Amino acid sequence: MAESLMDRRKLIQYLLLNIFVSASVTGGILFWYDRNYRAVSQPAVAQATPVSGNLSSASNTDLQTDIPVKISSVVGAGTLQSEIVVVKFEGEGQLDLASWQLKDENGNTFTFPKLTLYPNGAVQIHTSSGTDNVIDLYWGIGDAVWSSGENARLFDSQGNLRAVYRVP
Repeated sequence: MAESLMDRRKLIQYLLLNIFVSASVTGGILFWYDRNYRAVSQPAVAQATPVSGNLSSASNTDLQTDIPVKISSVVGAGTLQSEIVVVKFEGEGQLDLASWQLKDENGNTFTFPKLTLYPNGAVQIHTSSGTDNVIDLYWGIGDAVWSSGENARLFDSQGNLRAVYRVP
């Protein structure tokens, strides 16, 4: 009887140890995956760092907010194959992005092709080369464009500043 009780205690200890090790390994793998893959393949809205206040250092024009469009994130800054800018439309109706421009502080400019965003619609602009589709556009630049601390700026087809985002 006493031996049976000891065996059960050992079994419970091994089961608890197994649960702890399994949870730790699973948590570690999910953390690694989130940092290395998910941030590249999905827009990370939690990282959004909109710029507010004086924007004169970002542009000579004033930020216009009558169209609810924003740069929701810049992911993978400094790594060509990972760099993605996510532009999101949060208004009603539709937004024609044809001839809008995305600019960095070094004069690099991406001009949007004919593309329409619908409410809560978003498009990813990849710095690297690829084939455009309705949710992914490719800039085709051979070097990384974005760096931490710089401002990504979005201009409409008339040159009005519509969104500014500080790259984390």
